Parts: sequence; C-alpha cells; structure tokens
Amino acid sequence: MGVIIDCKTLAKNIKEDTKNQIKNITSNGISLTVASILVGEDNGSIYYQNSQEKLARELGINFNKMILKEETTEEQLLEIIESLNSDDNTHGIMILLPLPKHISEEKITNSIDFNKDIDCISDLSMGKFYKGQNSFIPCTPNSIINILESLNLDFEGKEAVVIGRSNIVGKPIGELLLRKNATVTICHSKTKDLKAVCKRADILVVAIGKPKFIDKSYIKDNAIVIDVGTSSLNGKITGDVDLEDVIDKVSFITSVPGGVGTLTTTLLLRNLCKVVK
Repeated sequence: MGVIIDCKTLAKNIKEDTKNQIKNITSNGISLTVASILVGEDNGSIYYQNSQEKLARELGINFNKMILKEETTEEQLLEIIESLNSDDNTHGIMILLPLPKHISEEKITNSIDFNKDIDCISDLSMGKFYKGQNSFIPCTPNSIINILESLNLDFEGKEAVVIGRSNIVGKPIGELLLRKNATVTICHSKTKDLKAVCKRADILVVAIGKPKFIDKSYIKDNAIVIDVGTSSLNGKITGDVDLEDVIDKVSFITSVPGGVGTLTTTLLLRNLCKVVK
C-alpha cells in the first residue's frame, strides 16, 4: 500500500524555519510588512486573504489588509500599487485574483515592483523565472517541489507527467521538474491517449480540476502522485485523483485536503525573507 505524504508535518517544519528567519531579520531592526489587496467581494478571495492574515501574524509579519470596493477604478488601484511600490516599509505586495471585469488583470499585475512581487505574477517575474534567473517561485509549484524533495528523490532521468498547462501550476511545475533533470511531459485536453502517457510516469502531477478523474488505470506501479485539484464534490473538497482507488498502486501520494495546499501560503510569505536578503 502506498504512503500518504505527511504534508502537514512538512508545512509545520517550513513554518518554524520561516519563523526563525523572520526573528533573525527583526532582531536587526527590520519589521517585515506585506500588503494584500482585495477588490470586491469574491468569497474565495476573502477566505484566502483571511488565511494570509492569520498566518502572517503567526509568523511575526505585519499584514496590511486592503479591501477595496467593487467599483474601485483601474486608475485608483494603480495609484495604490504605485504608493506601495515606493514605500520602503512595504516588502511584499499581493493582489487577490480574480479582479472585477472592468480592471485589466494584466495591467495591474505588471504594475507590481519586481522586487516586491512575492507571488510571481507579473510578466517580468515569470520571464525571469523561466529563464532561470533570480526570481520568486510561484507558490503552488514551489509547494509541489518541496513535497517531492522531502522524499529524498533522485529526480535525474525520472519520467514526470504533468496534467494541466495553466500558467499558475502546470507550466511552472514543468519548469521546476526540468531543473531537477527529470524528463517532463505536459498533458492537456487535446492530448491523445492520456492514459498511456500517464502510465509512463514515475512522477505524476495532476492539476485539472476534475474530481476523482484519475483512477488506478492511469497509474504506473510505484509511481509518486501529487494531487493539486480542489473541487467540491457532494459538499466536500475533493482532489483530481481517486485516492482510495489508486492507493495500492502508488509509492507516495498527497491527499486533498491536507496536501499541497498546506504549504502554499507559508512558502509565499517566506519570500519576504528573500526580499530583505
């Protein structure tokens, strides 16, 4: 039987390490501050911002919680971001997405100072990331790679398959796996014979938003499976992988909930330490 990866303990260890880094920074007279901007009343964004605030305060980070009205104009939002860019006491800036339809997401994300873009959402940040230059790492792919590294894997030559080609998960985790010298295939809705491709995977990362889509018929014996999906099924948060069906075939697997998501916000806020360094 496969092992469900203990992501909660891993997250706890990362949190303690981050807390110690922050203590070292504050002992030198620097008070870390992050600004989180929410425009409108998207329920998912409200929940995420509250989670950010709770963790930031737990870690000893000042949290500038900015909640703007739905009718806030693009020009007003740009002015706020510019003021945060020029504020030496603000070390990181986060924008909660999606934005209201009358505001250009591209224009807003690209207005964030590269050195404060801890969520790695601007074109400049992403460009530097894909070129392997010094940049922040998108937090969900960073969580995945931290989980895989915790298994003490030898990535070199391993066949990794990623299902999903989004800019926030699929593409960047493909890049991080390439840096580890894995052989990477990225699949999507037009991939032919998806099942056959998946059955080649030593490492399978699933991020498609289809609850319990992946069953044991997609899994190679002793594969490592990372489930990034978070869909609602019968009132419960459910992953893209049918854990009960595949558990006897995998070597390691993440659960949903309690998996990748347990690390993401901590790793995002840990980027503030990198800003200071």
